[in-house]
This record gives sequence, structure tokens and C-alpha cells, in this order.
Amino acid sequence: MDRTPRRPARRALAAVLAVTAALGAAAPGASAADRAAGTGPAAARVPLRVATYNIHAGAGEDNVFDLDRTAAAIRALDADVIGLQEVDVHWGARSDFADEARELAVRLRMRVFFAPIYDLPPATADGERRRYGVAVLSRYPVRDAQNHEITRLSTQTPDPVPAPAPGFAEVTVRVRGTAVHVYTTHLDYRTDPSVRRAQVDDMLAVLAEDTGPKVLLGDFNAEPGAPELARLWGPLTDAAPDGGRTYPAVDPVRRIDLVTVSPDVAVTGAQTRATTASDHRPVVADLLLRRSGH
Repeated sequence: MDRTPRRPARRALAAVLAVTAALGAAAPGASAADRAAGTGPAAARVPLRVATYNIHAGAGEDNVFDLDRTAAAIRALDADVIGLQEVDVHWGARSDFADEARELAVRLRMRVFFAPIYDLPPATADGERRRYGVAVLSRYPVRDAQNHEITRLSTQTPDPVPAPAPGFAEVTVRVRGTAVHVYTTHLDYRTDPSVRRAQVDDMLAVLAEDTGPKVLLGDFNAEPGAPELARLWGPLTDAAPDGGRTYPAVDPVRRIDLVTVSPDVAVTGAQTRATTASDHRPVVADLLLRRSGH
């Protein structure tokens, strides 16, 4: 959970390419799609495994910062594309001022796109800018990446009012010739649902501008039946309606971390994974995309 009219999206593909270059010539490991690809009628569909995970800035349920533990939990999902929330980049002492997006990408041998919600001056004169937001890890090349603005109520200013702010990530990846839009979000945590309702409207406006298969991942800070999420259902489908609860990680009582997909995406399986590497549990889903030209 976060303790913390649409404007034009900001292109940020260079941020992805910078990390890809940092990985050198080494290619990512074999994808779930590569391992699952077969023949026959199902071959007209392209498999893709996705996941969503609020990483709690690299701290486990025990509040101990351990990015190796975080990376191990993500690796165990064996997902091709993962949406992350609560990602610190040189944010502060709680995460040892680490660039978590880049470090996780290197550990997991994946591409990454980081979309900051907050981008603040350095804590010291010689420090890096302090940033916090969401990220997308991908085994597949990222063809386009954008950090969209949606309505937010800042946790960094006194007496905030709802206003457009960045931190709604979109990447376009090409999976075996099929392009898919993957979005990652982190909605407002407050009891008042009004900001989340506005955020849902803003996200749907972004999704409406794109064509083809879509996957929206995130920490929604509301369960699927919450009234403020109602407009999502129709344009999108809950991939794990019978999935387990996700928060808190130990003895969870709420299912607020969701994988959602557009109607042209088939879901063949989904589950919540039990781990205490964060205060949330991750959700992983196996999808089938309609192959381009079919």
C-alpha cells in the first residue's frame, strides 16, 4: 500500500535502452513464452506470463531492506513481464539510496523501464535525484515506453489537492511478432475513494488510445468489487477472480494487487504466490495473445 484533464504522455524509451546497454551483450534467459510455444490450433495464440508485485522498496514483511531477497522472489515467478510498485531510485536510507530499478534489471537479466511518481532534488549536494515510482521488467525488447500522468494526491506536499502527476507506466513489447501494451499502476491508498475513481477514469482514457492486446498490472489499493473500480470491468477483465488475497503478505486479508487484461487476451491460469519478501504478495498470470494476422 502506498504511504505516499490528462496531459500529454512523456516519451521515455531512452531510459529502457540505457539499462539494456548496461546488461552488455548477454541476452535475457529463455522466456516462458519460448518454453510454452507449441503447435496445432493453440499455436495461433502467443503465450505470455505476466506478474504484478509491490516490492515495498526492497523491504520484506520484517521491514529489513534486502534487494537480493526481492530479486529472488521475482525470479521465482518466472514471468516474462513484471509490473513493480514502490520502487526507490536513490530515494533514501530506507533502501540504501540504491537504484532499485537498474539493480533488479541487472540481477534478473531483464530490461527495465522506470516511471517516477516523485522526482525530488538530491539529499546532499553531490547526491543523485531522489525518485520513487513504478517499473516494468521485461524479457522482451521494449519498443515504446511512456510515463503517463493521472490524478494524484501528493504525499510530498502539505495540504495537497488532486492534480495530474506522472507514474502510470506503459510499455509496448513484441512477443513472437505480436505487440502488447503493458501498463503498471499504483493507486491512491486513502480511505476516501474519490482519487482512485478519478485515477480509473484517467487510466481508461490512456488505454482507449491504444489498440491490440492490453495488460494492466498494479496495486489498486481496493478490492475488485470496490465501486471506484467498477468502470474497469468491461474494458478489462480480472485475470484471477478466484485468486488468493495479497495484503498483508503474512495472513493476507485483502486482494488489492491485480492482473487485468483486455477481452482479446485469454487467461489460462493465475495465482497469488506466498512470500514475505515484501509486505504484499505477488500475482502471476499465464496469458494467450492472439497472434498478429489471425
